[in-house]
Order: sequence, then C-alpha cells, then structure tokens
Amino acid sequence: MKLFSALISLLFTIFIYGAAGAAPVSTIHPASQVMACAEVGSPAPPFTLDAVVNHEFKKVSLSDYQGKWVVLFFYPGDFTFVCPTEIKGFNKSLDEFSKANAEVLAVSVDSKFSHLAWIKSGALDKLEFPLLADFSKQTARAYGVLDAEQVSARRGLFIIDPKGVIQYRVVHSDKVGRSVDETLRVLKALQTEELCPLNWKPGDRTIKK
Repeated sequence: MKLFSALISLLFTIFIYGAAGAAPVSTIHPASQVMACAEVGSPAPPFTLDAVVNHEFKKVSLSDYQGKWVVLFFYPGDFTFVCPTEIKGFNKSLDEFSKANAEVLAVSVDSKFSHLAWIKSGALDKLEFPLLADFSKQTARAYGVLDAEQVSARRGLFIIDPKGVIQYRVVHSDKVGRSVDETLRVLKALQTEELCPLNWKPGDRTIKK
C-alpha cells in the first residue's frame, strides 16, 4: 500500500512539473507580432522608389523633400474603385498643399509600369504629383501598412515634418476613402506648433500654454 501511494505521488509530481515547464502555445497571428516602427514622433523610414512623374519613370527619395512637409499616403492598388477618387481629390487640392509648403506622394505595391498604364488610361485625370511603386513591399512594411494576406498596402496616411519626423498617422479600412479637407486641417494645425482644440480650423484660436 505504501509503495502504491509513493508511486501515485511520484506520477503526480512529474505531471505538475512537466506542465509548468511546457512551452505555451501562441495564438497570436505572426503578423500581429511585428510592431510598426513608423510611429508618431519617430523618424520616418527612408526610402528610394521607382515612380511615375509626368508620364516619366524617375527615382524618388524621401530625402529629396528635406525642409518640406510631406503628405505620404499608401493606397491598396491601381485600377480599383476608391483609390482613384482619393488620388484625384488630393490632386485637385495640390495648390493648397503647396501653399502650406507640403508635397504629396502616393504609394502602392504595384509596379511602375502599372502606374503608367493607369495614368495613361485617363482614370486619374492630369496627375501632378508622383505615384511611387513599392514593388518590393519594403516601404509599406517599414511604415506598418503592409497587408500580408492581401499582398497590398493598407489605406495609411502619414504627415512628415521638415525634419523628417512623423507627426501624424492614420490607417483605416480599405473600404473608406480619406478626407483631403481633414488632412489639410491637421497639417495646418501641426504647423502652428501650438495646442489646437476640437475641430480647430485655420483662423481659429489656439490654446495658449
């Protein structure tokens, strides 16, 4: 009887220590474990990408815009439905961005050849800012907007200050287009370098510290 009790006790001890020492099984999707480095207040990840500028292929680097504000927006893909409305909307307001010392850049993971074909199709009217081709997907990944399952960029927008620091980022559902007016509002609010209350608009009072 004593031998039987001792055996039961030994087996129970082995079970307890074995369970405690076992490695836990992760239920987190691998993609969710990758933290985006493009956070507000951090340096914008540098890039040099092929681009279509005025129907020509060129190399465009973030460093080309040192000393200027940059509105960098990623979109899911060429020859789609919501994306051209955004691109044309930003294009129509390009003068407003220029007055605010800001350059607009659009990026997708499509090739430069796809970009050129899309522009030549007339779907984007007369485009006056660069379409960047992140065909390697490295830039979308660096900015934390790569949708690995769809193999495309999410609808992410970043405002980068003249020192190359990210001051604003927004990423949302691919089904909903962004607001050019809101982007301009935030850009101009950031340029005041002051505290701006709810629904602040250019000309409104800021909050004094």
